[in-house]
Amino acid sequence: MKTKYLFVIAVATVCAASAGAQQERINDFRTTDEKGIIESIAKIEKKTDKFNLYLNMHSDFKMDWNGSHFNGGKFEMQQLRIEMKGNINDWLSYRYRQRLNKGDKPEGYHDNVLKSIDIAGIGLRHKGWSAFIGKQCAAYGGIEFDLNPIEIYQYSDMVDYMDNFMTGVLVGYDFTPNQQLQFQILNAYNGSSKEMYGDYEKAKLPLVYTLNWNGNFNDVYKTRWSASFMNETKGEHQWYFALGNEFNISDKVNAYFDWMYALQGVDRKGIMTGIAGEQGPGRNAQKCSYMSFIWHLNYRFHPAWDLFAKVMYENQGIYKSHKNELGSEIASGKYRTSLGYIGGIEYYPFKDRNLHFFAAYVGRDYKYTAKAKALGQENYSTNQLQVGFIWQMPIF
Repeated sequence: MKTKYLFVIAVATVCAASAGAQQERINDFRTTDEKGIIESIAKIEKKTDKFNLYLNMHSDFKMDWNGSHFNGGKFEMQQLRIEMKGNINDWLSYRYRQRLNKGDKPEGYHDNVLKSIDIAGIGLRHKGWSAFIGKQCAAYGGIEFDLNPIEIYQYSDMVDYMDNFMTGVLVGYDFTPNQQLQFQILNAYNGSSKEMYGDYEKAKLPLVYTLNWNGNFNDVYKTRWSASFMNETKGEHQWYFALGNEFNISDKVNAYFDWMYALQGVDRKGIMTGIAGEQGPGRNAQKCSYMSFIWHLNYRFHPAWDLFAKVMYENQGIYKSHKNELGSEIASGKYRTSLGYIGGIEYYPFKDRNLHFFAAYVGRDYKYTAKAKALGQENYSTNQLQVGFIWQMPIF
């Protein structure tokens, strides 16, 4: 067990070194000069931005351990998405993205859109105002939350269990060239209320309202902060806050720090339901709290090489003592703390393409408090080695 800690500490130490040469930031995932496959093969010159087609891929080979027990290994396509987007003119745009390796039910979705479809809608712009109408990503804060999913080796539990693609409308206003406010209203459900929360009376207006601030201070410090309110079931609500902060320390070193906090009248994520049990037959846990901290650091020590390290600290609990329908007392307080640590290296073989190969280690430790252990929970850890490639391949 000591070896994995030493590995992460070593990577983090190297990443913290200073640097000076001009390099592209590792987070600038999409390059502007990468030609599409059709353009390269058929020699068709692209003269318009009305149509752009991408195939997003994240493929790897994984090996998993629970503590010292080896579970197995497999090849896996973690992410496979097709994406189309374009600007029709200076005020109208569109975007569509669908996950190709996610199973779907033919019916039962609140917005009548398959869950595998991330984004499908149109964008409007006029002077400093903008809008997007259709299925879209929730405007929650956090730097990592806003990244292309194929870039993430392991999300925090808080984001991993989050529903973030829903249907509605977003309105934004750029009150300066580098400062933007967004207000968004979305469906809170992307399935049935019973599937998501259990046997509670559904809300008559299940919507989520989000106010988001995106700031840019000379490209050195960037913010993505948000506050959200959600109608969950009848009489129960969720408050969600996120503060995302990105730091461009030098041309080689980039970091971000995210803080997220949620109070859920009825457990939407399902983590606390799994720990504290159901409130009654088929009912998710109530009065749940989630908090997450994420630190991520990149060190581009060579034009073709990048070292990265990430630490995730999270806790889950009950924010208000209450009795469930079975008459059992559910005490307030912390029930679980988790620590995640990721370290690895990326290799970019082409200067003008974002294709890169990687090797990454992902470790997770879960520690339960006495309250949770009294309910039968036990501490455990997981370990994983990933080797593969990531590429947002431009087709046209």
